[in-house]
Amino acid sequence: MSATSSALAPLAATLERLGALLCRELPEDGRRAAPDGLFFLVRHDRPALGGHCFEKPLASLVVQGSKRLLLGSREVPIHAGQSMVAAVDMPSATLSMEATSERPFLSLFFLLDRRILSDLLSEPPAAGDGDAAPRHPRPEAARGASVMDAAPDYADAMLRLAALLETPDRFAMLAPIFLRELHGLLLLGPHGGVLRELYARGSKNRQIIEAIAYLRRDLTRPLRVEDVAREAHMSVSSLHRHFKDVTGFSPLQFRKKLRLHEARRLMLTENERAATAAAAVGYESVTQFTREYKRMFGEPPHRDIARRRGE
Repeated sequence: MSATSSALAPLAATLERLGALLCRELPEDGRRAAPDGLFFLVRHDRPALGGHCFEKPLASLVVQGSKRLLLGSREVPIHAGQSMVAAVDMPSATLSMEATSERPFLSLFFLLDRRILSDLLSEPPAAGDGDAAPRHPRPEAARGASVMDAAPDYADAMLRLAALLETPDRFAMLAPIFLRELHGLLLLGPHGGVLRELYARGSKNRQIIEAIAYLRRDLTRPLRVEDVAREAHMSVSSLHRHFKDVTGFSPLQFRKKLRLHEARRLMLTENERAATAAAAVGYESVTQFTREYKRMFGEPPHRDIARRRGE
């Protein structure tokens, strides 16, 4: 066995065990949330294309299959044995997927906790650890998201967390400990650079997280970029530069996507009419809303919602 094969053997064994566990816990196509609402299992028995959504900050592991994502403004492929971190709220859509009923696409993910990341980054290094975190190549996708080969210890921690689902009492007690461990492994592993750039105190990119929170706070108010820059304690030019570097979009483009995704959610989950949903996210013109909705999702609101409901 070559050195490379030997290094990959533990990861392959972990993925095999995870695949068997996922198929037991999720015997049919779908998504299952753990009791804490922070950890999720995913299975697709057929390609699940489209499905534009606004992802919360998360970290995932692909156990079986592969897919190609539109993450922010970039196309990102991800295969079995790779992990993804979306460190900020980011629009995404699946462009292609390798999945069949005989060999489904399998993955798991957990939502990132900003407080845990900030706490871990504020802790001084242990004696003998040195002052600097391990250096890893900057991922090609970089900025607010990255896709990298999964570290074996990260995959093993995912397996141990998923295995707790078979014993609910143990899950309730131990899941928070395992989730903190996973956050630490992310910071120490290949994704650490992206997370440190965003969550370390004093980081310019950390201010972008504040800007995103401000944009989310009230979708109906008129947007002035000067107000967003003031909220983030940045100049307008610096905000534009760093915001696009992290998200792939300008603040105005990002706000528009936020509004359209929220309007879609209101129509899908709360049965709002298009005009009501448009007004709820700040559109004064239903015509403009319909035009921008079709440009983003490919169909006008009534047709898109009917299709997604299977009507």
